[in-house]
Amino acid sequence: MTDDIRPATAADVPAVKAVTDAAYHHYIERIGVVPAPMEADHAAEVAAGRVYVTGDPVIGVLVLVPHEDHLFLDSIAVDPEAAGRGVGRRLLAFVDAHARALGLPEVRLYTNAMMWENRKIYPRYGYELVERRVDGPYDRFHYRKGV
Repeated sequence: MTDDIRPATAADVPAVKAVTDAAYHHYIERIGVVPAPMEADHAAEVAAGRVYVTGDPVIGVLVLVPHEDHLFLDSIAVDPEAAGRGVGRRLLAFVDAHARALGLPEVRLYTNAMMWENRKIYPRYGYELVERRVDGPYDRFHYRKGV
């Protein structure tokens, strides 16, 4: 069920930051840099209408950027305390539905090469690996999925 996922409001910004930081913080030591989602301007992303949240209090966050030919999943974060409850699955289902609602044929995303958990998860949800590319300090695997 994805009907409990809603656009974030300015009041959600602290929770968006908190959930994002909680979800990505453990990767800092592993990848040697702060993950890009932790460095984002959450208030600006919310104001731009790119952020969706679930839970009260917020336990899941999506940052979605529509492009002419695809929807870019910029970030997905689930509060570690909510792990194993299907939050990530519901968020990914919402991404597909949102892309279809926008008339976009494809979802694209990337994940850091050192985030091997994600590299196992995304193919299970229909994402195919497109390429591996280094962007500044980030070594990333790029994926896409038709919707």
